[in-house]
Amino acid sequence: MYKIYFKRPFDFSLAILCLIILAPIFVLLGLSILIFDGGPIIFISFRTGKNESKFKLFKFRSMPVGTKLLASDDAKDIRIKPLGKFLRRFNFDELPQLWNILIGDMSFVGPRPPLPSQKELIKLRKEHGILNCRPGLTGLAQINGYNGMKIEDKAKQDLEYASKITFLLDIKIILKTFSYLAKPPPIY
Repeated sequence: MYKIYFKRPFDFSLAILCLIILAPIFVLLGLSILIFDGGPIIFISFRTGKNESKFKLFKFRSMPVGTKLLASDDAKDIRIKPLGKFLRRFNFDELPQLWNILIGDMSFVGPRPPLPSQKELIKLRKEHGILNCRPGLTGLAQINGYNGMKIEDKAKQDLEYASKITFLLDIKIILKTFSYLAKPPPIY
């Protein structure tokens, strides 16, 4: 019942609340990117969403302009400036995805939206019926060590979540995301 009737209103309401509360941080981060790195503030990447639809995913730009679009696991050799490292370390680069949640491309909790080039992951998710879920800002795979996780393991975590979506599970994953952010940073 939650998945069908209440998940989207919960996401929409929480996204509005977060956008209002975090507005000063958005301004501060945007100005910091302009001052210390120049160029565009927002990075737009196409991702695969619910039912294999493509959508524009918004992020604060943390990598140098012109960086090749790569999955996080493949980004370890890119030279990132200190501000970009800070944004990525605390996942501040992900904050603009609150807009994606607000407009309905994403949810707070769900499988992370893959790049269209991550064909094997998309195939596994399609085979298991996971692509009928809205992708999330965080998810079960993220709180259980997403970076460096094998594609098959990511798909298993996504399937586990998709098969038992509840309000309490979403709240648990959101709360565990904060403890995940306190861990040592990913390789990049």
